[in-house]
Amino acid sequence: MTTLIAFESSADETSVAVVKDGNQVLSNAVATQINSHQRFGGIVPEVASRHHLEWITKTLDIALDESGVNPDELDGVAVTYGPGLVGSLLVGLMGAKTFAMAHNLPLIPVNHLAGHIAAANFNKAIEYPAIALMVSGGHTELVLMEKENSFEILGETYDDAAGESYDKVGRLMGLNYPAGKAIDELADQGEVTIDFPQAMAHEAGYDFSFSGLKSAVINQVHNAEQRGDVIDQKDLAASFQAAVIKALIDRTRRALQDFPVRSLVLAGGVAANSGLRHALAELMTEFPDTDFIPVPKQYTGDNAAMIGAAGYWNYKQGIFADLDLNTHPGLDFPLREKKTD
Repeated sequence: MTTLIAFESSADETSVAVVKDGNQVLSNAVATQINSHQRFGGIVPEVASRHHLEWITKTLDIALDESGVNPDELDGVAVTYGPGLVGSLLVGLMGAKTFAMAHNLPLIPVNHLAGHIAAANFNKAIEYPAIALMVSGGHTELVLMEKENSFEILGETYDDAAGESYDKVGRLMGLNYPAGKAIDELADQGEVTIDFPQAMAHEAGYDFSFSGLKSAVINQVHNAEQRGDVIDQKDLAASFQAAVIKALIDRTRRALQDFPVRSLVLAGGVAANSGLRHALAELMTEFPDTDFIPVPKQYTGDNAAMIGAAGYWNYKQGIFADLDLNTHPGLDFPLREKKTD
């Protein structure tokens, strides 16, 4: 049995968790900053860093208390070191280093993106090879995992991430940041009345693009305003979401056809989207030999439990860091090399 304490502070959630064997969450304390950033329509790095300083020791105390685990029962300290906002990352990293040094525990560096994927193990054990569809505010990627803790990007977004496009369209619609949940709820009540374009629809490969879709929505709304027409918010949300989901489904289908795998993981903040989860469940009827494993909704956002899950992978492989570990704000997975004829 391996019990890890994990720290996450890459963006606007301060979180500390205790996780056993990479799949059992003993505690997961999360302090969100949404109310502080809503009036700005997005994360303000300086504000985020100050909130992390305020909450890092509080979430640590809560996580230890709720888990019932003493520091001397822990096997290691997992921490996000990238990607993310450098000021935010530093707070969690320094908290983890201090705790590790005080209790003579090994420090485990964790890629935030690996954490999102590893959280699928809270639902069901991932079987390999696997493909992960990572959909969040900062990343939209299809990731091939030929074995545990091995990652290669098959395709990624050329511009806006899917979650980012949700927030930008939500701002246009007058919705509060983050807008993903609100658009999903509106879409469920609306009808697809506008056929928005899908960028790169006829191009080979697995890459995404959402900037053009965002611009198409903006143009649709502005043109309606100039004509004095009123666009139904629910129908607009449904039409926009349908275009996003179609792009994600088409690329995922192509990847599953080209790379037969045993598991498809849906991860990232947008993985909580009910429309996307339903569409992927339908897609998987075409691939009966592949298990669909969406991350449980309560772990799709940024949280330390997922860092504990990915930290367990590193712990088993002996991947540790010295106390001079620094942040890596631009950290990502490697691109899969394209074979040439």
